[in-house]
Amino acid sequence: MDIETTDFLIIGSGVAGLRAAIELAPHGNVLVATKDMPKESSTEYAQGGIAVALSDEDKVGIHFEDTLKAGDGLCNEDAVKILVEEGPERILELISWGAAFDKEGTKLDFTIEGAHSRKRVLHAHGDSTGKELERVLLNKVRSYPSVKKYPFAFTVDLIIKDGECCGAYILKDRKITAIIAKATILCTGGAGQIFARTTNPMVATGDGMAIAFRAGAQLEDMEFIQFHPTSLYSQYAPQFLLSEAMRGEGAILRNINKEPFMKNYHCDAELASRDIVSRAIISEMVKTESSHVYLDMTHLEKDFVRKRFPQIYSTCLRYNVDITSDLIPVSPAAHYIMGGVKTDLNGVTSMKRLSAAGEVACTGVHGANRLASNSLLEGLVYGARTGSTAYQSSSDIKNLTAVKEHVSEYTAAYHSIPEHDEIRMTLRKLMWDRVGIIRCGESLEKARKKLSEWAFILDKVFYTRRELELKNMLTVAMMITEAASLRKGSVGAHYRSDFPEKGQDWQKHIALSREDDRIKYSPA
Repeated sequence: MDIETTDFLIIGSGVAGLRAAIELAPHGNVLVATKDMPKESSTEYAQGGIAVALSDEDKVGIHFEDTLKAGDGLCNEDAVKILVEEGPERILELISWGAAFDKEGTKLDFTIEGAHSRKRVLHAHGDSTGKELERVLLNKVRSYPSVKKYPFAFTVDLIIKDGECCGAYILKDRKITAIIAKATILCTGGAGQIFARTTNPMVATGDGMAIAFRAGAQLEDMEFIQFHPTSLYSQYAPQFLLSEAMRGEGAILRNINKEPFMKNYHCDAELASRDIVSRAIISEMVKTESSHVYLDMTHLEKDFVRKRFPQIYSTCLRYNVDITSDLIPVSPAAHYIMGGVKTDLNGVTSMKRLSAAGEVACTGVHGANRLASNSLLEGLVYGARTGSTAYQSSSDIKNLTAVKEHVSEYTAAYHSIPEHDEIRMTLRKLMWDRVGIIRCGESLEKARKKLSEWAFILDKVFYTRRELELKNMLTVAMMITEAASLRKGSVGAHYRSDFPEKGQDWQKHIALSREDDRIKYSPA
């Protein structure tokens, strides 16, 4: 086995990983490992924008309150305070690095999205905000010769010696390389691909959560999955995200009979929080025995729609939908996981030398339901904090020779699962049908039994990306299902039809960790 050393290892190259790399670059060698191209992450696909209290009508305190309200009583208030207070500085920093946010005249142009009480969502090139952030951050990273990119490299597992994380085992070109580092940061994003319908890119298979769990780190809030209400519905098209900003600009949801329905479910109608809108859409689909509803922008000025949503407009046209004149068929899709690897306010996990930032992490900032467009801001704010703390707390590995000897002893009999694509498809459908937007004890138990049939996969080592992803998807699916079974109540994005109220002790968080190859759970 080849062994390489670096000062800092960052796994993942989305907004959180890139911002952490920028923070660490002046202090040592940084290696950014990603299983695909460096730009392939959820960041690139983020359309709507980034929420920040910078407009004349807004205040940090209002952003704070809106975030807490959306989180349905389970946010970590200290984490939210950091997000909204440090957010403006991070955005101004981006602008100084060349970020070109849309403007109205000479002022930044802000829009409103669901559950926001003010116009505070910045956007770039209409609906390509994530791409703009990624462009700026990648350019900044390239200015540091100390940062090395390691693309098409799959992280198989973390290197654990004497209870400390000392780097990771990386699979590249069907060969394992051990990367030993003084500090390792997980920035691997979410896990949307475990659901049959998702807005997430193909890389979002829960890898960081799975490898942290196997290493012994604690995870929290895994039951809270946010489903985006509006993704394009067509048998010929991918599940393309239709930004919440469309509803912010006045788009109306209509059922299959072309009747508006959101006012029947919430006083904020189309601008209610995502969990409410998603469940309302599902209810209408059941009532009308349909597979989708419609998003209607036909009453808005056509030139405005084309200019405001150029990427969405052009993409939908490729699938024979003109968003300026046609009703757009939409249905919900898995979008974001609020839970993840439990960290403190500086990205520090329960395992020494291991940190996490971005969607893979759980700081508690989102509570039970993320406020729209807070995710990119979280990546910036907590990516910077995590990078800074990783540098300040990093120290040389005391016995590097012993770690190298430990790594050289890493051997495993490689396995193969010929039917891995079939299992993957069945797993995704199972999670969508049984552990989706509306859950109950019966559906969760059926999911648990089916997932247990694939448990044999968990103790095997594979040498292909698809098989390794399946192992990680199964691990995360089991944690989500376990946490959803344990929470006998409905809070935020977690809704159980058999327990529609919040229930007893609802403010407790469910923490999961590995013990004797089983999932151990406890209230945090």
